[in-house]
Amino acid sequence: MTGDKSMLSTRRAELVDAAVGASRALVAITARSLARDAGDVTLPQYRLLVVLVTRGPQRLGDVADSLDVNPSTATRMGDRLHRKGLITRRGRDDDRRVVELVITDEGRQLVERVMEHRRAEITEIVDDLSPDELATVAQGLQLFAAAAGETTGELESAS
Repeated sequence: MTGDKSMLSTRRAELVDAAVGASRALVAITARSLARDAGDVTLPQYRLLVVLVTRGPQRLGDVADSLDVNPSTATRMGDRLHRKGLITRRGRDDDRRVVELVITDEGRQLVERVMEHRRAEITEIVDDLSPDELATVAQGLQLFAAAAGETTGELESAS
């Protein structure tokens, strides 16, 4: 039994190390795509835009929760994106006290351009994998995304 626990612990550590390495690579790809397509939009601001693309209009508190930031941080991010014309604010008809953040067409187009460049760069990377390796990596990433509460294809279905 101790051997099983030890092996599981080793596999878990190997998986964590692999995920950290993959995460570094994916963040670097995103950073390059942002620099290319939206040099003045930060990664946290981009994440806010992605939340609005995938989930639709959101209250500021819900955005803060989604991004795991303080509401004041979400407010400042929203203010900057509003000044850039990437989001708007609107009141809700059913409760005028509630203000929602809404992505603009320009904001949606920016997210789509960044995603296109991310996909292109990731495609170049995975082109070097064999069909069996592609299937293994795809399955592993799908399992990981699901365990993290993420789903694949959200941007396509939201567009």
